Amino acid sequence: MKTIDNKSFKENQSIELAIGSFVITTALFSLYIISNESSNVLVIAWPFALFAIIVNLIMFVHLSDRFIHLPKQRKEIGIKILLLLSNIPITYLYYLIVMKN
Repeated sequence: MKTIDNKSFKENQSIELAIGSFVITTALFSLYIISNESSNVLVIAWPFALFAIIVNLIMFVHLSDRFIHLPKQRKEIGIKILLLLSNIPITYLYYLIVMKN
């Protein structure tokens, strides 16, 4: 018989992933702007962006699974999902700025 504790959801990797992805993406975007839109920065940025999308997608699937199976921790898991998803509009804004130039 499976027991479910009322403890909080102690999964911090998703927060670290979201913040890390944001910081690295912002650093690459800033480097691109500072370097007068050098295409050399894009050689580094595009593979990182692809890798970040894949890793964030895997974390999203994991959190969604936990959201479904741990109903007592849904509020905490939902906040982590929203934090993870908050990178999407920021990265899209960076993408629009880079493609516009």
